[in-house]
Amino acid sequence: MRRQRPTLIAVSTLIAITLTTAAPTPANAAPPDQVTALTAHQADGYTTLAWQPVDGATDYQIERTPVDADNTPTGAPTIVGIWRPNRQINQHAPTFADSGYNPGDTFQWRVRARTGTTEQPYSDPVTATTTAPWGNPTTLGEQLRTGWETTHAAQYTSDTDEYAYTAAIDALSDRVRVVELGRTVQNRPINMMVIGHPIPAATPEAVAATSPVAINCNVHGNEPGDREACLIMVRQLAFSTDPRITDLLNHTTVLIVPTINGDGRANNTRGNSTGQDLNRDYSLIRQPETTAYITMVRDYRPVAGYDGHEFGNSRAGDLPMLPPRHQNVAQPIFDQSQDMIEGHMYAKGAEAGWWACPYGCEGGGNVGLSEETILRNTLGLKNVTNSLLELRSSGGQTRPDEGNTANNRRRKTYSALWTFHQFLDYHRADRADILASRAEAIETQAANTGRLVFRGSRPIPAHPAPHPGDSPPPIDAPPADLILDNAPCAYKLTDAQYNGARTDGPGGVGTTVAQRIAAHGWKVITIGDDHYVPLNQPERGLIPLLLDTKGVERLTDGERIYPTLTGRRNGPLTVTGFTCADDATINGPVTVRAGAALVTTATTISGPLTATGAAGILLADSTINGPVRITTTTDAISIIDATIAGPVDLSGNTTGTDAPVLAGTTIRGPLRCTGNNPTPHNLGIANTVHGPRTTQCAAL
Repeated sequence: MRRQRPTLIAVSTLIAITLTTAAPTPANAAPPDQVTALTAHQADGYTTLAWQPVDGATDYQIERTPVDADNTPTGAPTIVGIWRPNRQINQHAPTFADSGYNPGDTFQWRVRARTGTTEQPYSDPVTATTTAPWGNPTTLGEQLRTGWETTHAAQYTSDTDEYAYTAAIDALSDRVRVVELGRTVQNRPINMMVIGHPIPAATPEAVAATSPVAINCNVHGNEPGDREACLIMVRQLAFSTDPRITDLLNHTTVLIVPTINGDGRANNTRGNSTGQDLNRDYSLIRQPETTAYITMVRDYRPVAGYDGHEFGNSRAGDLPMLPPRHQNVAQPIFDQSQDMIEGHMYAKGAEAGWWACPYGCEGGGNVGLSEETILRNTLGLKNVTNSLLELRSSGGQTRPDEGNTANNRRRKTYSALWTFHQFLDYHRADRADILASRAEAIETQAANTGRLVFRGSRPIPAHPAPHPGDSPPPIDAPPADLILDNAPCAYKLTDAQYNGARTDGPGGVGTTVAQRIAAHGWKVITIGDDHYVPLNQPERGLIPLLLDTKGVERLTDGERIYPTLTGRRNGPLTVTGFTCADDATINGPVTVRAGAALVTTATTISGPLTATGAAGILLADSTINGPVRITTTTDAISIIDATIAGPVDLSGNTTGTDAPVLAGTTIRGPLRCTGNNPTPHNLGIANTVHGPRTTQCAAL
């Protein structure tokens, strides 16, 4: 259970580069039911208004008036916000984030309470100049602006403007490296900003070692508000000298993909140029855009993520959020994601004035269920703490001034900018918990225990009244026919299934199952003409969804392979072919012959384990009471959450592009790794070694 965060918080703003406070104008004794103690705090693109609550108030109206340098009104006063009790968890300190204005302009604000429909007296006014767009216009790099900023939100940034803007940041900041992940169907680049301080790590594996965070900004082409926020934040991260920013970047790497769906953005369509909703393709990866992103997740191994969208429900909160709900997501990842949302975002939203709530919020309907094709679920199944972010598309009743298109766009973008900065702050403060949750999830998944669910969501209970919203996401219990209680050891695919041509990609041409499995990063063992995908892997919850006959959106119908060795076996064991041991006790030495494979879970081997020229060795949640020597393996090596009472030697293994994994394992003896290609890694989960670690495994 994650720690509970406080819900009574002093009003402040964490992400402001410059924080200013406008004090209320002195006045005589306030009339009854008049709002008092109104303050206005300025931040990036919004103003946090805070006031003393009025007993019995049903809601509050926020009024804004443009003024000149002499505080003379230059336009009509306008009701720009409605505060309601379901906005925030801290009812004793009401706040409202006003963002429907051109940053840098000067305004006067007043707030009044309403009791039912009865309007009470306005507060005394406060006047302040809002914070201009981030970056000194005379400082190289900081002076860069997006097309959205230069047009005062009248136009979104075009694809060519985005490429020029990010290329300029890349050229001017040592902190940023632009990496092309792939190309869209229409050959637009899919760029990712790799950001670190003083410079980003040089390789994907080195970035992975920093426990990076990833933000996906524009999966639906006609939902660009998050994308504009990402582009602004890239500039801030690239050039800011604020100690908070440099501290964040000293402790992690930030990965930002501004436009995964460049074709959809250029055409202002939800899907890509083939009409595919990319957020229904992150498991199947039929499209080049989703393949590029999932391959990035495999290589860079982000430990936390956010996925940006817009939401058409005008009755929802400012910032509907939702964790990975699929029931195959490991409990620690679900809990950590919920802590990020309810423990952090709700609390900080109450502090800054943003209305964070569960996806669906008020009148949300049947949204956000268990499809593994949705990025938040795919990431959760890949053991990534993460959340969906929705920006309410229209102002609705709580933001009545957003009939003005530019004001509506500003609120969406600056609320997203706030969220993404809070995401970075959460990772900075809770990194140890995030990594512990990830390690526990990986070890739990690799143990291959518990039922498999092919459709079904974890419940999201309603947050205690009065916040936030009246409609938590709907119950999505798995139907009985989509539950598999007896999980197999592996799936076997024929060569035709594995390498055969497919027609489910753009233009009727699809990548093979083999290519998609490789993009996901799963280990595969080939014996003869058969290809085995074991389940004792970190993504155990996702594998059956694509390979089992029960899969709702599957790639192929794999054959379930159940354990061939259980219970007690006395004497030496020689492994030929594909052998799967589960809950077994083997009293004697084990030898894996050339071309054979051994897969174990919850198994104890009392004796040495020797494999020479094997096709694959995958050990999880197992104990070996003796030395382990694995040499010249050809396909796959994985040792996760094992206990080995003796020396371990991994030598001369050549497993193609699939690096051997040694993670979360206790070795009571020396660890020697030499001549392996690729070099073994530990998934970011340290091993405990009671002896020297040499050569390739020195850092594991």
